[in-house]
Amino acid sequence: MPRPEFLHRVPGRFGRRMRRPYKFLVIELLPLLLFLVVCLFLLAGYPVAFTLAGVSLLFAFLGMAAGVFDGAFLDLIPNRIYGIFVNQNLYAVPMFVFMGTMLEKSRIAEELLENMEAAFAGLPGGLGISVVLVGMLLAASTGIVGATVVTMGILSLPSMLKAGYRPSLAGGTICATGTLGQIIPPSICLILLGEVISNAYQQSQLNAGAFAPDFVTIGDLFAGAVVPGLLLVLAYAMYVGIVARFDPDAAPPFKRGSREVSARKLISGLLPPVVLMVAVLGSILFGLATPTEAAGVGAVGAALLALGRRKLNIGVLREVSLETVRLTSMAYLILMGATIFSSVFRGFGGEQLIEEIFTGLPGGVFSATLIVMLVIFLLGFILDFIEITFLVVPMVGPALLGMGVDPIWLGVMICVNLQTSFLTPPFGFSLFYLRSVAPDSLPTGAIYRGAIPFVLMQLGILLLLALQPGLATALPELLR
Repeated sequence: MPRPEFLHRVPGRFGRRMRRPYKFLVIELLPLLLFLVVCLFLLAGYPVAFTLAGVSLLFAFLGMAAGVFDGAFLDLIPNRIYGIFVNQNLYAVPMFVFMGTMLEKSRIAEELLENMEAAFAGLPGGLGISVVLVGMLLAASTGIVGATVVTMGILSLPSMLKAGYRPSLAGGTICATGTLGQIIPPSICLILLGEVISNAYQQSQLNAGAFAPDFVTIGDLFAGAVVPGLLLVLAYAMYVGIVARFDPDAAPPFKRGSREVSARKLISGLLPPVVLMVAVLGSILFGLATPTEAAGVGAVGAALLALGRRKLNIGVLREVSLETVRLTSMAYLILMGATIFSSVFRGFGGEQLIEEIFTGLPGGVFSATLIVMLVIFLLGFILDFIEITFLVVPMVGPALLGMGVDPIWLGVMICVNLQTSFLTPPFGFSLFYLRSVAPDSLPTGAIYRGAIPFVLMQLGILLLLALQPGLATALPELLR
């Protein structure tokens, strides 16, 4: 029987695997089967953490029974989970969540938005531009997409619709601006992704025989995300301004009236959150504090801001604390599940399989990176960023980094790509957040249509980063 044509095009050890008997082929493709089953359970609506852990353990036990999985990989899991709980970088997560939630619940974010609207309201497209700028500040102060979208949806959407903004433009601007919390530091996504990228980078070096591996810090990833984040802000603002310039009916000037405020009130409303943002981010970028220490400063600073404006009471503190515990617990549970998944995936030889597939692709590292970015973008239609971060990155990260890809550039590329998952239907969470607070006069279809130009802008920034990696790597190198 002649050899199938596709086997002639598969080089290396993976090609030899494809020529083995069928039962051996199935066994060696078990890592990919594990990944597919996990995705199916996630699509069925099961919780992320329990799906990652449960399905992985089930595969491990079946593999042990069949004699194709070494139980020693399960013995490593308790130590790796313990490492999660003593990881000081991850201590930043609850404190950044506390900071962002405090700014939201104490209504400081609301005042910031109202004052910025007053400053820009008289310009063509100024109201939309003010929403973009406030979204940038809230992103840098909170890092929480849901809080930003809901806050701006409640406060700015009625003003934009009343001012005559086209519903799709208003909805798309608010949804897209809320996702800036994904890329602008201090972002919870960057913290979690930074931890995964750091582990993958160390693993790739160990696989290459380097037993004194270099490290990638969360601060490095923060620095790498600054320029792409600002480029997105600039792109959003320019888009709103261009629409207002060439289609005034879509974004008419907003008449000053009740929103007009004095310069003194404007400065007092804008300055404290900006100072807090600069103190937190600047201390990290310039090496004055670790992300965890800066997060502590941010949490205390947000509480002091709320206390100074007499908006901190027992009720607010209780709400903030409960929300912090809820979000932090969710993040840690998912980290535990992801640790179990990555251990089992590695035990089935998944890293070697992915590496052989990537190295066998025509085009080498370019093709491998392109495929990974495409897969992440497509998964963004059905999974959220946390699921993708802890499911895909541990699988492909060591292989890509082992091929010489810069870890900071890869982390920023993945983060920008993940940002699109908030805007792509059917499960774009930013779209859902706005839908939950939008009036019935704003159709769901208009929200979806309004998000399309912003998704294209995000993909444009992704392409720019691919062509100019220095946009992500220059600042971290400068600050080292």
